Amino acid sequence: MAKEFAKQVYKGRRWRKCRKAYIDQRILVDGGLCEECHERLGYIVHHKVMLTEVNISDPDIVYSFENLEYVCKQCHDQFEGHGVGKAITALVK
Repeated sequence: MAKEFAKQVYKGRRWRKCRKAYIDQRILVDGGLCEECHERLGYIVHHKVMLTEVNISDPDIVYSFENLEYVCKQCHDQFEGHGVGKAITALVK
């Protein structure tokens, strides 16, 4: 789930166009495989440098293909601060 300060970016036309263009590029490169594990199809466009309240206005961080990677859900959830399912799994064990 996007942090409150980032929601406007993710809802915006510029991000949607950037995300689509990045996914389209990755599909041409390798069929859209996860850039981390190279085993599963990508699921989400991930920012390598995490978006913060300080850098959210920096287009080089938010929209640059150099800061993006297309990853599967399993790999995405392994990134620090992104493990949505980890807390739930820990409670179940």
